[in-house]
Amino acid sequence: MDFKEHLEKYLSEKEIDLLIKSFDEPEQKGLLLNTIKMSVETFKKMFPKVTSHPVIPNAFLYNKNDYDFGKHILHELGAYYIQDPSAMLVSYLLSPKETDLVLDMCAAPGGKSVGAALLMNNKGCLISNDTSYPRLSVLFSNIERMGISNVIVTSNDFSKNYQKFNETFDKIILDAPCSGSGMIRKLDEMRDDWSINKVLKFASIQKELILAAYSMLKKGGYLIYSTCSYSYEEDEEVITYLLENSDAKLINIPTILGEYRSKERSEAIHLLSSHFLGEGHFICLIHKEGESGTTKFTPYEMAKSNLSKGGKKEELIYKVPTNLTKEMEKFIIRPGLLYGTKINNKIVPSHAYSHTLINNENMFEVSEEEAKRLFLGESIDISSLKLKDGYYYPSYLNIPICVVHIVNGQLKNLLPKGLRKRFI
Repeated sequence: MDFKEHLEKYLSEKEIDLLIKSFDEPEQKGLLLNTIKMSVETFKKMFPKVTSHPVIPNAFLYNKNDYDFGKHILHELGAYYIQDPSAMLVSYLLSPKETDLVLDMCAAPGGKSVGAALLMNNKGCLISNDTSYPRLSVLFSNIERMGISNVIVTSNDFSKNYQKFNETFDKIILDAPCSGSGMIRKLDEMRDDWSINKVLKFASIQKELILAAYSMLKKGGYLIYSTCSYSYEEDEEVITYLLENSDAKLINIPTILGEYRSKERSEAIHLLSSHFLGEGHFICLIHKEGESGTTKFTPYEMAKSNLSKGGKKEELIYKVPTNLTKEMEKFIIRPGLLYGTKINNKIVPSHAYSHTLINNENMFEVSEEEAKRLFLGESIDISSLKLKDGYYYPSYLNIPICVVHIVNGQLKNLLPKGLRKRFI
């Protein structure tokens, strides 16, 4: 069975032809603005050629010929997250709140976790999970760059032990591993790698994951299921499998310009690159009926021993957004925000912590040229500021850049070497 033939399960010949034709069109770029760091009005004034996302108020579409946002200094400051316009709808449609305990089951590289955390205003608690250690490093980087402080990172195959977390989470994101046909326009290798056997392999995995996710959902909770696949077997058939094996109810997703709905699962939406300004996505919102009490959060501070490069014992101080069960603690990779490192009973603030700050008394504004020098790991002249000895946070456009240590009027740049970068 070839790719075109397998689409006939739910698409007409006309729709299939339009979809395949769209694969040769340019990819649509998008970004999600971090409104904790920058307002929509300021962003639009700085970049007047962007266009608003058709659904999400703080999201934008852009042409890379106008702006190369991935190489802009604001990207490194965490002012926005570059993301496909379709993919960013997943967290938005789930609509997590500040009072929720949320699980992102397959989180890396982190776009949907970032979207959820911003909607939660960095409150509540978000468990960002992935089974791939290499992908987790990218997840760490994105969470820290964006200044997100309510995330605990875990690495756990929930499909194997979900019974230990029955009815635990208020909301769950299951952006399931899939055959990836929705990315054909963006990635040529997806077109070459497609096969019906690959589709069926992932459909089997997805059915296992969605039952696990639903089991872990609290009564009254919501689960959003998504794939970047056009395959009916990975989309509608997985939802049918859930409905046949649980008491799940589907929530009708509000109309989105450019959506496509199959007759059998009209509550869910397909975003086809032939109709929507983004790559292919399937999204379905699921509800578990009933009522559960409000989740109680107990934030606390955790210290973990660490050996420095010089062999000296240090303590890493984490700000943990909530207490977790002993079972969940087994899988923690990053327990929360790394606040700082305790050395000789003094705490050196971390780079990750600096990115969470808003209008901190130890912030001071620098020019764009000075900001670029700081990103190179260099020092800048701060003699006119007459600052006392201590740790400070230089900022550009009121967004912190890094941590610096000032002693006797001299500035030492503490930006980690791995994050140093040159901007043209």
